[in-house]
Amino acid sequence: MTSQRLTHALVVTTAAAAALLLSGCGGSSTQTQSATSPPTTSASETSQPATSDAPTESSAAPASSQAAQAGPALCKAASLTGTTDSSGGGAAGSVYMQLILTNSGKEPCLLKGYAGVSLTAGADGKPIGAPATRDESAPVTDVLLAPGQAGTATLRYTQAANYPNCTKTPAAGFRVYPPNDTDSLFLAQPLDACANTDINLLTIAAFQAK
Repeated sequence: MTSQRLTHALVVTTAAAAALLLSGCGGSSTQTQSATSPPTTSASETSQPATSDAPTESSAAPASSQAAQAGPALCKAASLTGTTDSSGGGAAGSVYMQLILTNSGKEPCLLKGYAGVSLTAGADGKPIGAPATRDESAPVTDVLLAPGQAGTATLRYTQAANYPNCTKTPAAGFRVYPPNDTDSLFLAQPLDACANTDINLLTIAAFQAK
């Protein structure tokens, strides 16, 4: 009888120990889940995209500064009017005149460099002979033209009669291409041209402020 009681007590004690062990394991499992569960800071994380707009504002600044540095556009034939002034006289069979281009547009523009000049049979005619060669004695400068302002370049015309081998051809005036432009102006001024392309009757200097 005593042996049975001891056996029964041992069983109860073992069962109790097992129950305590299971309850201890259950507690440690609950702590692990709470440690690995997502943090409650998701609201701060979702607010981060709102700050992504800041680079857009900073990237806009270089674009505006580049636009400011670009400055006025180059003067084009469509916004220019032209004329010549030959009151400067001549020498040794040459006539010196001023080629004058005026900004007839509404915005400032930049006139810089050499015009392309040739003698032509008319407003829609083809060039006759050789185009003007460049006179590089004066430096190239930036000539900023406000609306109504003009720039000038010295244009020299050598008399065709100076060349015995000139195939003399009548010209109605000058075809003028502003610097870096593919469109042109026609300036009426009857002169004799040489059809020979190996004879240069014209020279043109760089534009200067008037």
